[in-house]
Amino acid sequence: MEDIKQIVKEKYAEIAKQTKEQNAPSCCGATSCGSVVDYSIFSENYDKLQGYNPDADLGLGCGLPTEYAGIQPGNTVLDLGSGAGNDCFVARALVGETGYVAGLDFTEAMIEKARENARKLGYTNVDFIQGDIENIPVRFGVVDVVISNCVLNLVPDKQLAFSEIFRVLKQGGHFCISDVVLQGELPKGLKEDAVMYAGCVSGALPKGEYLRIIEESGFVNVEVKKEKKIEIPDELLLKYMSAEELKKFSNGETGIFSITVTGKKPEGCGCGCSCS
Repeated sequence: MEDIKQIVKEKYAEIAKQTKEQNAPSCCGATSCGSVVDYSIFSENYDKLQGYNPDADLGLGCGLPTEYAGIQPGNTVLDLGSGAGNDCFVARALVGETGYVAGLDFTEAMIEKARENARKLGYTNVDFIQGDIENIPVRFGVVDVVISNCVLNLVPDKQLAFSEIFRVLKQGGHFCISDVVLQGELPKGLKEDAVMYAGCVSGALPKGEYLRIIEESGFVNVEVKKEKKIEIPDELLLKYMSAEELKKFSNGETGIFSITVTGKKPEGCGCGCSCS
């Protein structure tokens, strides 16, 4: 797991130095897959969203989590895997001057890029902190809304990640996460390729398992708000699977999807933390 984390950190340090166009654009950067592959099908168009800043958009997302996050003026929002700050700045437009947005990222180069973007925009209620989603450096029960965009699939221990999300949320708080999931099993070679893990695909879980982890972490009202099948180029997948396995992908028996899912931490969560 530590090796995977180091690979992810190194890859995202490279991406932080590039522009959206240089990233081709992609879910996790074209260079993450070891070859130039157009992953623009992962990305969503931010152009019309209030707060959108092109300098912060590296083309790394697979959804628009703020679209379904129910962020209100005055909320405290935490963005996990905040990159150059794209979703944070959109969230800031929603919380207004009385709210607060924090972005957490594993990669120092991304944090530096996001802080520079925030300085250029003159925001005083948006902060960026370096840290691990499996050990979020935030106190118990202080966050109204957690968002994340195509990042949880890169975390080795997703059970621990969602437990941490549950911990930092206030009672009645909620999350909205866009992520990559699977229908059916990926070929063993793809699942074991650490470089592809950093490229978004091999770190993904089956959709049912992903949703089960969320519910087992204590969340209620878990709902998939949006789902889209991702068409990965055949030439890439054939490096990891047989022609018959690829046929199953094409026929819809197996596939890779982006989903946007929400869930709520119940009132009186009974977790024994300071929010109780």
